[in-house]
Amino acid sequence: MTQLTLKALMIIFAALVLPVQANAAGETELTPALVNPGHEQQPEWFKVSFLDLYEDIAEAADDDKRVMIFFFQDGCPYCKKLLEDNFGQRDITDKTRKHFDVVTLNIWGDREITVGDKVMTEKEFATALKVQYTPTLIFFDENNKAVYRANGYYPPEKFDVVLDYVGQKKEKEISFQDYIAQVAPQPASGKLHTEVSSVSSMDNLNAALEPDKYLLVIFGQKQCATCDELHLDILQRPQSKELLERMNVAVIDLWSDQKIVTPDGSEQKIVDWARKLDINYAPSLVYFNDKGEEVFRSDAYLKAFHVQSVMDYVTTAAYRQQPNFQRYIDTRADHLREQGIEVNLMD
Repeated sequence: MTQLTLKALMIIFAALVLPVQANAAGETELTPALVNPGHEQQPEWFKVSFLDLYEDIAEAADDDKRVMIFFFQDGCPYCKKLLEDNFGQRDITDKTRKHFDVVTLNIWGDREITVGDKVMTEKEFATALKVQYTPTLIFFDENNKAVYRANGYYPPEKFDVVLDYVGQKKEKEISFQDYIAQVAPQPASGKLHTEVSSVSSMDNLNAALEPDKYLLVIFGQKQCATCDELHLDILQRPQSKELLERMNVAVIDLWSDQKIVTPDGSEQKIVDWARKLDINYAPSLVYFNDKGEEVFRSDAYLKAFHVQSVMDYVTTAAYRQQPNFQRYIDTRADHLREQGIEVNLMD
């Protein structure tokens, strides 16, 4: 991914919100807020930070570690899965503790975090970094650069690969896309699922753009268990099919050398386009408007409700009025419950 210094990120932040007056940051309290109702305590080995990010990065570097920022929110089922299914495995916990200091930030939190000469709340920092999913994990190197970002939950086998990639500083040698292809083939059907494709020509996605209609490009691969789950289960559900009918849909192999015309009208190989878009996860669902501009993407493991929520968020153009996807999800879930529709976030 493109490496961004924290200074550059703060320039973006300054354009988004007014500066916050500096106050002395208090020591972080570990709270049970990371969980779905039912309570799941954070691991005791997470860093107790004074929320001075440069200081945390320097301390980690002194121990030959890097900093992992863990953005969470209250009642987040995927945060619970990360804690239980991922950090519940001894080898993953040991590897994380060896290579990283984990600092947790609540995307709605009011604790103050210091980044260089800027002081802001957790929620303002999350806004500045455009955090839309929880968990979101951002990994910083010893030079204050963000070297990898995981938007959303990664299953244990893929999360383990990320730990190796960043912990062993592999980003200096190889892209994550190439690295995971080498070390993490997934047991799967071995098939690229193109049944939901509805564009008239896979060679020209620019021609698939229509006024007031969105284009969904699904970047998949043949050896991909999560792709199998998306296509054989989630997209086969009636509500998913109804939402797919609102869009033009193209399923492409992110490793393909086939040349296509992309939504912006340029001609390039699919694999090169995927790299340009920084596609690091399969399946990644990328949504384009009728001008060929990307408006949203989901590039992590999501269950049916969240996949459908993203589709609805885009096709109703709700993202224009509500820029925060998490708030939109909460509102949508409440609206469905009011209609007597059961909402299961993890189905």
